[in-house]
Amino acid sequence: MYGRSTVSAMTELATTLGVTIHDPTPPDEFRFSRAGCRLHGFDWGGTRFPVLLLHGGGLTAHTWDFVCLGLRGAARLVAPDLRGHGDSDWSDDYRIDTMAADVVAAADHLGFDRFHLVGMSLGGVVAAHVADSRPDRVERLALVDVAPGVDFESTRRMRAFMTGLGPVRDLETVVEAAMRVNPRAHRTGVAYRVGTLFRRTPDGGWVPKGDPRPPDFPTILAAMDRLAARLTGVPVLLVRGGRSKVLPQATAEHLVGRIPDGRLVVVPNAGHNVQEDNPPALIAALRAFLTHRP
Repeated sequence: MYGRSTVSAMTELATTLGVTIHDPTPPDEFRFSRAGCRLHGFDWGGTRFPVLLLHGGGLTAHTWDFVCLGLRGAARLVAPDLRGHGDSDWSDDYRIDTMAADVVAAADHLGFDRFHLVGMSLGGVVAAHVADSRPDRVERLALVDVAPGVDFESTRRMRAFMTGLGPVRDLETVVEAAMRVNPRAHRTGVAYRVGTLFRRTPDGGWVPKGDPRPPDFPTILAAMDRLAARLTGVPVLLVRGGRSKVLPQATAEHLVGRIPDGRLVVVPNAGHNVQEDNPPALIAALRAFLTHRP
């Protein structure tokens, strides 16, 4: 939900990060259910071709706020919360094909016949599954910092931090802990992200929104290994953060070399969370790719 303070913080931070904002109006929320799971997302509006943006594991749809502010007008932008994340329900089923079916259901709910997909990390794996299983629905696919052969070990400290999140009295303690894990992070950006990952309790404390149960990482990594085989029938843009430890340059180049219609863009001054670290550069890359007409 976007309260007045959230909108102010979002637009101020986006401007600080270099995003050009033409319309600061917050998005509309939408909710729907599939297979007994209530799902949530943000619809940023627009009349052009639909684009669904899928966040990474442990994040929420809010991770796309800055990108959506900058891309507004170029496409119909929609950012859903994957099940177990944000304001979507927790579930006992987090299989990749289940989350992919949720994405298609979101498109159906909004009346989209065909659409573009943008997926970061886990969201990229889900997006690739949608593109492979429903080629009749997906026009173009952008993957952000995800490919077979990612350096999973490099995420160990962040994974431990995310799975260790629990109820707190003050969000500043979470911000401080996050900065110790990644001292190079933009502190104001970290504070904004933390604010979107927690909800207020009646007693004034804060609890994480996301399901605390750890994901099935072996299954996710196995799905990543099958990415190249899933990307043969759709134009693909792979975006790598220039200082990402998760996706080495050689690994990114190897995936693009195996895709019939693939291209690689490296975003400078960005780690794994490209969409938060350098949104203007990602906006430029996505705008060129998603609005391209042969």
